Amino acid sequence: MVTIYDIAEHAGYSIATVSKALNNKKVSEKARRKIMEAVEELHYTPNSSARTLATNKSWMIGVVFGENLGIGIAHPFFSQVIEGFKKHVELYNYDLLFVSRHMGLQQETYKHLLHRGVDGIVIIQSHGEDEISQVDHMIPTVYIDRPTDEPGTVYSDNHAGSRLAVNHFVENGHTKIAHIRGNQTTFAGIERAKGFEKAMKEQGLTVRDEYLVDGGFYSQAGGREAMIRLLSLKDRPTAVYVAGDEMAIAAMKVTKEWGLRVPEDISFIGFDDIKIAQHVDPALTTIRQDKELIGQKAAIILLDKINSIDPTQEVDKKMVPVSLIKRDSVHRLA
Repeated sequence: MVTIYDIAEHAGYSIATVSKALNNKKVSEKARRKIMEAVEELHYTPNSSARTLATNKSWMIGVVFGENLGIGIAHPFFSQVIEGFKKHVELYNYDLLFVSRHMGLQQETYKHLLHRGVDGIVIIQSHGEDEISQVDHMIPTVYIDRPTDEPGTVYSDNHAGSRLAVNHFVENGHTKIAHIRGNQTTFAGIERAKGFEKAMKEQGLTVRDEYLVDGGFYSQAGGREAMIRLLSLKDRPTAVYVAGDEMAIAAMKVTKEWGLRVPEDISFIGFDDIKIAQHVDPALTTIRQDKELIGQKAAIILLDKINSIDPTQEVDKKMVPVSLIKRDSVHRLA
């Protein structure tokens, strides 16, 4: 069985340094990297019981997501974010405990996490005020896609994404631009809609009320229903900016079912750049969120809070840049 002594010999560091690295204490990045490489090469598995006793930690992080939103952890965006989060915390020997939170059951969810003794919590797609604010003072917590007045929050630059989408449409001659919004109780939905309206005004374009439709909680069903409302208008838009790729894919599909061409009759831009976006017909032009970086930054913030003397200290919010991925779903008007 591989021991800590084997790791120390293989990496070329003292047992004390190896112990610090394995217990997520302060060592140089060079030392940490070499020690973690040795751990991987030798397939070392630390004794979790001994480690817990020695450090007074559970080495477990709670992952809370809201199934009441209808998207949950299965949504491509969130699954990729959590993969980025998981990769980083695993370098420091943490395991994840996944917990589903339903409306009306928040308090029980957080009591469960307290009972399990998790060292930290990551909250995904939380919206509005709930009981987590109480737990935040007891357990180090980080938020993903949470309203920006919260400390320790990681989110994409939604306003910049909306501006990129609107500007790309305008550059291609479009002025009749609609927006399928994400649910207006979600942080992303609110911010992308605000960004859209601001970008339209910057371009000197009118935001028509009938061109603003709700697509719900980022599902294909919601995107389809919203697009049908736009298709039913006498004066249809020539371009549609959609707050999520899943909704955009469904919107393109129903547009073709109505006998219209995509993008020649109606152009589309989505948001997320989920993996399937490049494989649909036409390939979807979209706003790319750096999902792995979001997860990684959330992990760094949470680990810093876990190892801080004061786990309730204010932590800077992290806004992650977005980019426009040009594919085939935007048509240049003559």
